[in-house]
Amino acid sequence: MGGQLSLFGGDGDGPSRRSGLVEPHVTDEDRALAARLPRFVRFGTSSWSFPGWAGIVWKGKPTESALVEGGLEAYAQHPLLRAVSLDRSYYGPLGDADLAGYGAQLGVAREKAPELPRFRVLSKVWDEITTAVFPRHPRYGARAGMKNPHFFDAARFETEVLAPYRRSFAGDAGPFVFELTPMPPGALDARALVARVDDFVSRLPSGHRYAFELRNAELFGARWVDMLQANGAAHVFTYWTAMPPLREQLRARALTAPFTVVRLTMPPYTRYATRRAEFAPFDRLREPQPEMRDDVVDILRAAAEAGCEEGFVLVNNKTEGSAPLTVRALAEKTASAFAR
Repeated sequence: MGGQLSLFGGDGDGPSRRSGLVEPHVTDEDRALAARLPRFVRFGTSSWSFPGWAGIVWKGKPTESALVEGGLEAYAQHPLLRAVSLDRSYYGPLGDADLAGYGAQLGVAREKAPELPRFRVLSKVWDEITTAVFPRHPRYGARAGMKNPHFFDAARFETEVLAPYRRSFAGDAGPFVFELTPMPPGALDARALVARVDDFVSRLPSGHRYAFELRNAELFGARWVDMLQANGAAHVFTYWTAMPPLREQLRARALTAPFTVVRLTMPPYTRYATRRAEFAPFDRLREPQPEMRDDVVDILRAAAEAGCEEGFVLVNNKTEGSAPLTVRALAEKTASAFAR
């Protein structure tokens, strides 16, 4: 599964085999800033295998292979990074050995930094479950452009995705993130989608947290928000090119669960592959997004007022150029806002 690092241009990581392979880079300023944050806020990034984060998250200059093998252990010792998006699980369900490997890394991280708040792993759900119509991309082969008969198939999710987590990763799993693959116009209307997701969630076992991320603006609205709230599931506040701005999602009263998930990917009218090529190796901020940062703080304020137990903010390198540096900027802004 470690080969998924380059699959479809995605980010991925494999489980650890050697402890201490990578060491975290943590400054006194990082510790002081983390201590000023509200306890319910958990910042993190989309995956972690980026050598360009040397001197930001990593001590020394670890290779990509070292980060794939043991980077999660070091990442989870950083006081500003108390969550991570496990993006690799989007390309295929993870097995017990993979999850046990990640769990072992997190266990070592807890031993080395026991004073830090509990770390959470948010897993993107296999796209076989979250795709209504397969995109016209070589990755999907003969299925490209066809409807997916397993779109929100509760039985497949429970047996192929959830079961290994329940056996091997129960103590470390955060919410499951269902990122709906963008749909072609007319593939599914809002009423039909809401009914499908409502039926799906009603079939899922209790004791887990579920969050749903739209990638089609026309499907977002009161019907979507009301359905998620009725099920105790979260709407993912998504900063993504084809979705309404974060502030519009907040105005729609999209705080639908006892937890909040914000995912920051890329600004409007931008392309993922272009930003990846321009921003690599992700070692500095390239295009700060001040309005986005303001919106994130407003969402966290609203989440606090609503009594949310945990507020997750997950940042992609393509958002501003370097995900951990965006986290640091957001942490500064959040700490200042909550100190007032």
